[in-house]
Amino acid sequence: MELPLDHLRTLAAVVDAGTLERAATQLGVTPSAVSQRIRAIEQRVGRVVLQRTKPVRATEAGASLVRLARQLAMLEHDALVAMGDAPGAQRIPLAVNADSLITWFLPALAAVTAQREVTFDIHREDQERTAQLLESGTVMAAVTAQREPVAGCVSSPLGRMRYVAIAQRDFAQRWFADGLTPAALERAPIVDFDHHDTLQARFAADHGATADAPRHVISASAEFAEAVRMGLGWGMLLPGQFEVGVADGSLVVLADDTVEVPLWWQRWNLASPLLDLVTDAVADAARASDAIA
Repeated sequence: MELPLDHLRTLAAVVDAGTLERAATQLGVTPSAVSQRIRAIEQRVGRVVLQRTKPVRATEAGASLVRLARQLAMLEHDALVAMGDAPGAQRIPLAVNADSLITWFLPALAAVTAQREVTFDIHREDQERTAQLLESGTVMAAVTAQREPVAGCVSSPLGRMRYVAIAQRDFAQRWFADGLTPAALERAPIVDFDHHDTLQARFAADHGATADAPRHVISASAEFAEAVRMGLGWGMLLPGQFEVGVADGSLVVLADDTVEVPLWWQRWNLASPLLDLVTDAVADAARASDAIA
């Protein structure tokens, strides 16, 4: 079965743009031409490749083709660079958890852009779910808590993020006057990053809590840490987010033990100098960070 490259590029463009009309504008063709190319692909593979929702989404079969389109685009870019041509900036979609993004990941991107003409499309997602974006073909690589490689990918360890239970001093005196007891952990408000965040609940359960505490949900890493520092609730912070407060007495460490989250770098199993460069930069940034042990 032969799949025309322009048809595959069109499918990827539609998924990225969210609608056939926006994809047509980006490709410089008519919406009718885009629709015809998508139908041609579906006729060739004998399967529906797009869910006609708003925004449109790739089906399971379509996701495989989107990933193929992006892999071919990466290989084409690498080949042109190797021949001394200037193909323009290569777009690299990546998935990373919010805490990595705010603490150690950005220097890796800066190191790559200093050497190659690239643009990054960063998808912020919980480390427990970033691998799903690899499976769907949405991203080329991801920081993930999943060790087992996604099909068609390779996995390498980055280290462990170690979270420390931190509270504002007045908050701790109010809610933990009798110590870090199960009853106190069930009453004291916590700060969660989002509705999928389980770090605070894991720590509380490790210390005997059996009921859920009231929680604030603040889905922004800097604001999350600030909410803990202001005393809205206690939360798990990373090195670099609490040391100054502990030193000046405004914050307290609730316990010596930590919650560790292992991180892995998963990327397409593709012989690509550019993707190799990104991988090396990510590994270097992780090793240099105080947030990862």
